[in-house]
Amino acid sequence: MGNYRNFRLAVYFVAGGVKRATREQLEQDLAFFGRHMRLDKVYLEPYRDQFAGAEPFDLCRAVFEQHGIEVSGGVTTTYPPAEGDDRQRMFNTLCCNDETMLATLREVSSFLASRVNEFIIDDFYFTNCTCDRCRAGRDAFNAVHGVTDGSWERYRLDLMQRVSVEHMIAPAKAVNPACSITIKYPNWAESYQETGYNPAQQRTIFDNLYTGTETRDPVTTDQHLPRYLSYSLMTYFENMWPGHNGGGWFDPFDMHITEHYLEQAYLTAFSRPKELMMFCFQALVDTMNVPALGFQLDRLDAVLDHCGKPIGIPCYLPDNCQGEDNVQDFLGMVGLPIVCTPYFPAEAESLLLTRSSACDPDIVDKLEAYVAAGGKALVTHGFVEATMDRGIRRMTSIRFAGRRVIAEDFLVEQLPSKMHWRLLTWPHGTKPVHIAVPEHRNNSTWALIKTRVGQESYGMLLRDTYGRGEMLTLAVPDAFSDLYHLPVDVLTRLRAAVPVNGVYLECASRISLFCYDNDAFIIYPYVDDGTQPSLGRIHIAGRVKALGMPMAGREVKPLYHTETETVFDFRAMPGQYELYRIIRE
Repeated sequence: MGNYRNFRLAVYFVAGGVKRATREQLEQDLAFFGRHMRLDKVYLEPYRDQFAGAEPFDLCRAVFEQHGIEVSGGVTTTYPPAEGDDRQRMFNTLCCNDETMLATLREVSSFLASRVNEFIIDDFYFTNCTCDRCRAGRDAFNAVHGVTDGSWERYRLDLMQRVSVEHMIAPAKAVNPACSITIKYPNWAESYQETGYNPAQQRTIFDNLYTGTETRDPVTTDQHLPRYLSYSLMTYFENMWPGHNGGGWFDPFDMHITEHYLEQAYLTAFSRPKELMMFCFQALVDTMNVPALGFQLDRLDAVLDHCGKPIGIPCYLPDNCQGEDNVQDFLGMVGLPIVCTPYFPAEAESLLLTRSSACDPDIVDKLEAYVAAGGKALVTHGFVEATMDRGIRRMTSIRFAGRRVIAEDFLVEQLPSKMHWRLLTWPHGTKPVHIAVPEHRNNSTWALIKTRVGQESYGMLLRDTYGRGEMLTLAVPDAFSDLYHLPVDVLTRLRAAVPVNGVYLECASRISLFCYDNDAFIIYPYVDDGTQPSLGRIHIAGRVKALGMPMAGREVKPLYHTETETVFDFRAMPGQYELYRIIRE
């Protein structure tokens, strides 16, 4: 593999750094990295807004190769505004109807292919230009293809596909037919289609893809990305194109807590990537992030020695979908082991459908067949709303009348026990949350979790049986992060409804569970405002002898057994992940 057993370690080196590079400074900077981590690979960039030059590029390449570091290429397809250019291109991204910019793409692709056998395109490879030529191109395309709402989506998807083939891939392959070209996708997956990112088609023309696993401070930045995305997006692209997901790329930007930087690496590693890529060399040199991450890389490598293939509740996100943005990642942040896929997971034991899933025009037929055959589907109320006039009524009595409630008190129906058929708890949340009311018919649809307001209650997690299976509908809070404020009993009942490999957690929010197909699992409590060390319990179906803790070199004995499961205690320390292996009798 390289300097680590389970992944290669790569770093990106931007064009500005290439342009300014000297041998002396490079040697000094590499010595800093070398004291803390072992680099396998560097992606050298000759262009970002401007060319760095062939001579500096060749100098950098020679120095890295002298240190035994593999050299690949990179490019950021941005173009600075010229004097008098009044086009409003956010982040200097492309106007794909500008011949000068397209010529630059051809030039840099040819340059890279002449010097390396592999290069990656940074995630500014999209267009948001609305200049006269772009609007005229959109209108002409829409007229031909019957698009009557004036939208950009289909036009930009088609445009970036043509740009990729004609101005990136063809020039590179003409110079070096063996050159492999990788497209790196950003972390804002549910917005791809609006600016021309087109994984559905681009995976047919590029050699590989790469995944942006960088997250941001969720309070002070625009992206509002749950940190679980660093894991779930990796699973999405690996499931989309198995074997062609080159790795996960993360950076230190727009973060104020060191653990938030490190969490990107943890969660990316938990997905079993080929590479971990640090962006970028210049932003990391002489910072505390490098020694902190270097310490964790060896521990992550040791943890992954014990992990099989990631498994979880597959969330179906069809190509070019949008709706309930990132809700699956908020659910991952409260302990549901979510993996993502662009293909309907008909063979899965359980699955998750959101409003994004409803972008598949045949989704209700697929869901009905899946549940009737014995599957268990967890669906959000947004999914049910989106399919209300598409046949979902035959599977549930839930209807929506636009009512919403502010909930702070809950009624939770616990799992059946030997002593009692129906146990109830009445937990209190840490803040009021706004929730839609899925009105339903009693004894046709049953509420497992309710919100209580005065003398009335409203279903929050509702169960419908259908054929040999069941559909569970979850009313997600209007503010998805309010999931973090739900009581432990509420979250535990939700997790218990959809265990993975028979495992679910009984604990507070902002603790994630990552499961593998060899009876291994990882528990990670996030570092966040107000998070504190806490105790929780691990529930495992059946009779289990013990839990192995390979990193600690010890075993944990059960707290107790029931007729159906074995229960263990665990301690959650924010920022510290723990590996467990199920030891069965």
